[in-house]
Amino acid sequence: MNPIQFSGIIRQNGEMNAAFVEFLFSTEELFNKKGQVKIKAIFDNKVEYRGSLIKMKSSCHLLGLTQEVRKQLGKTFGDEILVSIVEDKEERIVEIAVDIAVIFNENEKAKELFDTMSYTHKKEYIRWIEEAKKTETRENRKTKMIQMILDGKKGI
Repeated sequence: MNPIQFSGIIRQNGEMNAAFVEFLFSTEELFNKKGQVKIKAIFDNKVEYRGSLIKMKSSCHLLGLTQEVRKQLGKTFGDEILVSIVEDKEERIVEIAVDIAVIFNENEKAKELFDTMSYTHKKEYIRWIEEAKKTETRENRKTKMIQMILDGKKGI
């Protein structure tokens, strides 16, 4: 399938530091799907992103732009952005570092719960741990992650 290309304005989600672009095309016609559509996107021909088109109490589907993507692009709310997307049919796998795998091996119930989570929630937990600059912080976050998972918290 050829990429779908369009320009959009980066919109702010309420008062939050969260952004999205409106996808004004019919997902039903393009992807044969009404709900969430997993996609691969390229923003401004330079930043790649894997995410989803979602419908959230809106007249059209929305494509979220993370803070990291906006930072890489040097763009913010109100700026125009060029978007190129294709449907993402590849399995989404979160790579887990050895030290994180070890703590899951010690906490079988947490690992089982983690395995049932969405790709996005898994990715959030792992990224949160891996972004720690100090070893002590990384260790503390691994312990907190296990407890949060056992407490039923789906993401960070």
